[in-house]
Amino acid sequence: MNDKEIGEIRRHLRRDRSNITAIYGCYVNDNKEIISEFRQSTGIMPENEGDKYFALLRRTLSGSIGRNLIDITFKTSQVADSPEHKLLMGLRESKLADEEMRAEFYKKVIDTVAIEGNYLILLGCDAYDVPFKSKDDSFQKDQSEETYTCILCTICPVKQTKANLHYVPEEKLFHDGAMNQMVSAPALGFLFPAFDNRSTNIYNALYYTRDVKASQDAFIEAIFNTPVPQPADEQRKTFEALLTTSLGEECSLDVVQTVHDQLCQRIELHKESKVPEPLMVSKEEVKEVLSSCGVGEDHLAKFSVDYDQAFGFEADLHPKNIIDSKHFELKTPDVVIKVDPARSDLIETRIIGGVKYILVCADENVEVNGISINIKEEEPAKV
Repeated sequence: MNDKEIGEIRRHLRRDRSNITAIYGCYVNDNKEIISEFRQSTGIMPENEGDKYFALLRRTLSGSIGRNLIDITFKTSQVADSPEHKLLMGLRESKLADEEMRAEFYKKVIDTVAIEGNYLILLGCDAYDVPFKSKDDSFQKDQSEETYTCILCTICPVKQTKANLHYVPEEKLFHDGAMNQMVSAPALGFLFPAFDNRSTNIYNALYYTRDVKASQDAFIEAIFNTPVPQPADEQRKTFEALLTTSLGEECSLDVVQTVHDQLCQRIELHKESKVPEPLMVSKEEVKEVLSSCGVGEDHLAKFSVDYDQAFGFEADLHPKNIIDSKHFELKTPDVVIKVDPARSDLIETRIIGGVKYILVCADENVEVNGISINIKEEEPAKV
């Protein structure tokens, strides 16, 4: 799914637009015990309450593609006959009304999800009459192309608030309040099936994770039984280690600066172009950047082999997953230097008198502990 398709479904997921007639829930404690199960009709919910439920479902479709939102692809054999795909299709076809299927799904989640403390599993089934889209990108709502029926799952940590004094208007006094169980923003969830090319695609799902550092391998294995890319933060660490080990002595400041700058430029150009498809970079594109820095063929060949072992054969990567486009940092055991990524040219490395130095251009506005200082020109040595 691309940004436009995700945005279209998000806009539809509102209490006054959606065709979700009921929200199903399962509240689980930190001992993996079900505290309660419920079904709440959206038609009789108080307006504010309903808006909050739908807000939680929408959050499952938020964040960046490739970082928070990850495509799940089922094998053809899974779609033809597999217990995990049958369960998802059964939940969808029954519009979540099948109690046994819900119980089976809840058990899979409870047995595998890695969340500390209590949490809430929410399920909704929506039917979206996909409006016809003309060549000028306008929607003809009275001309529906198909009905896209999907299930949404969102899993939210539940935090216990502390008992605090609160104001009671009737008495004009403050009194001690009880502790409350507050539902937090979703930690993970998914949409099934995918909405690709504005149409139903039962071969794909869209998985959501709020924490790009966390891995929910057991949960993904139980629900989808298919591998997914490394978490975004893990991809970045793997890529950084890959450059270090593959390039060896050729992994210089200039090489790292160039790779960072080139990927940042691609991210910015893609943002300006407003292309809905997510930006991806291939192994060959990274190798071209390395080659332009003068990296030798031997090291390029090693990078190619190591890349395939780390990420999969000829895998494409999201550039935001392998660099931090908002930060550029140099670190030694005793010093950390942070630079605006757009001005990494202010830094260079040099060997002076056999000693390695990091040089930072400091022509103006130099502060030390918040105090502006002057840098005096070196006086000629006295004889």
